[in-house]
Amino acid sequence: GQLSQKLHLVVDRSGSVYIPQIGEAHVAGLQFAQLRSFLKAQFDRVYRNFDLNVNMGQLRSIQVFITGEARQPGSYTISSLSTLANAVFACGGPEPHGSLRHVQLRRGGKLVTDFDLYDLLLKGDKSNDVPLETGDVIYFPPMGPQVAVVGSVQVPAIYELRGNETVEDAIKLAGGTSALADTSSLV
Repeated sequence: GQLSQKLHLVVDRSGSVYIPQIGEAHVAGLQFAQLRSFLKAQFDRVYRNFDLNVNMGQLRSIQVFITGEARQPGSYTISSLSTLANAVFACGGPEPHGSLRHVQLRRGGKLVTDFDLYDLLLKGDKSNDVPLETGDVIYFPPMGPQVAVVGSVQVPAIYELRGNETVEDAIKLAGGTSALADTSSLV
């Protein structure tokens, strides 16, 4: 005989689901796209020739704390699928004197990542973004050293430096030189 089942599984606080006749499966940290193949492997241990569909139901919320030079510091309740970038935008980002280059995520008193928002804002690169967990602390330190890039560049502005940038790096932050720029005297 064939067996048809519809299971409504809830992820517990430890990040696991209990599947009848299979046991506990730890799913915390998996992306939704990975979940189907992971659960299929769990079911393969007991069942043969089956189809499996996975849907997501209600998401739980997590609480994070935003501190330092943030526009709106405080406690935020956000989706459990939120990342550091989502929380930064939820609080309005840093104050004008807060750092965009060193947004720190702390978990359990330890530094998890030192996120550079310039990667996201100037390059569209979200690869260093990390998922958040309940109790995480996001800290905006004061702004670091700055440089004003003006003249024949694409985006003249004041830019925050991250560390050992050169004049060439500062011009790249400003989108490069314009077609009218005389680059013969650049160092």
